[in-house]
Amino acid sequence: MDFFKKAIFAIAVCGAVLCCAADDVPLYLDAAALPNALVFYPAPPDTGSAAFAYDVAQYKWGKSMRADSARAALAVAQGTTDVAEMMKMFSGVFGLEISEKATPAIFNVVKRGTLTMRLAGRVPKNHYMRVRPYVYFNEPTLLPEYEEGHKTNGAYPSGHTLRGWAMALLLAEINPVAQDAILKYGYEWGQSRVIAGYHWQSDVEASKAIVAGCFARLHAEEAFLADMKKAREEFKRLSAKQKKKAK
Repeated sequence: MDFFKKAIFAIAVCGAVLCCAADDVPLYLDAAALPNALVFYPAPPDTGSAAFAYDVAQYKWGKSMRADSARAALAVAQGTTDVAEMMKMFSGVFGLEISEKATPAIFNVVKRGTLTMRLAGRVPKNHYMRVRPYVYFNEPTLLPEYEEGHKTNGAYPSGHTLRGWAMALLLAEINPVAQDAILKYGYEWGQSRVIAGYHWQSDVEASKAIVAGCFARLHAEEAFLADMKKAREEFKRLSAKQKKKAK
């Protein structure tokens, strides 16, 4: 990594640490311990490339999907970044209500894991400062209330997708029987950002690759493994109780 990238990395790490303190949750790793996307993942596509042409095509697809009222409503709902609200939204495909009160062990590992993994997006986001599609085309989005604030916020990778895909992987590990439905919902979380007009398709794909690296890294941490074990035990107990009650 050259001097410039080292400087950007240091600044982004400091910002991530401050943000983490504001969330007031004990994370499994700090930003510096997570995989560095500036090293292992490519830069966003150049505007003259075939990859960017695909980004543009997907942006047009996203706009066309806004005509589907149900899909547009999902894209708006998935605009949240509140982890507790996200878990509530994943509850249907997961098979149990997920909340701090109803499933404390599951809530704990998913919140800590999601907020840990999302830190890895700050380094490339601050480094590349990619222009968002709605700014590039000077067009409205599905979430107009956020447009002004996101104009100076980098698009690559997608922070919403980082959270959504991280949560999907965590929940799929806790309940592998429902993995397909959970992962489908996590996939839709990323596509919602394309539909809303806030991200290019390559922003979304970068997020999923970054999360995959972070997810693997978490499995080298004893604290995470211990919490995941508690979450899986809680799920087995509660799902067995639910099945018994349904009989």
